[in-house]
Amino acid sequence: MKQAKKIQEKMARLQEELADKTVEATAGGGMVMATVNGRFELVSIKLDKEVVNTEDVEMLQDLIVAAVNEGIRKAQAMASAEMAKITGGFNIPGMPMM
Repeated sequence: MKQAKKIQEKMARLQEELADKTVEATAGGGMVMATVNGRFELVSIKLDKEVVNTEDVEMLQDLIVAAVNEGIRKAQAMASAEMAKITGGFNIPGMPMM
């Protein structure tokens, strides 16, 4: 029981730390860049001026969605890797997974 409580405390600290960690993902050859934190929140998005074309808004929308989704996937992988350090890679029943 003590070990489970320690793991819970470490997980709580990890969740706080993950808010400060970010990953970047791009789409369209780097024309769209999304930054996502370890809480899976979109922190920023950067658009290359060349990708902003009023004649092709759908392409820009697709690139933004692709960059954000890739950022979320990278953030999930980062969070899972950090969680594995705490749990030793074990799925512990009753413990929230990221």
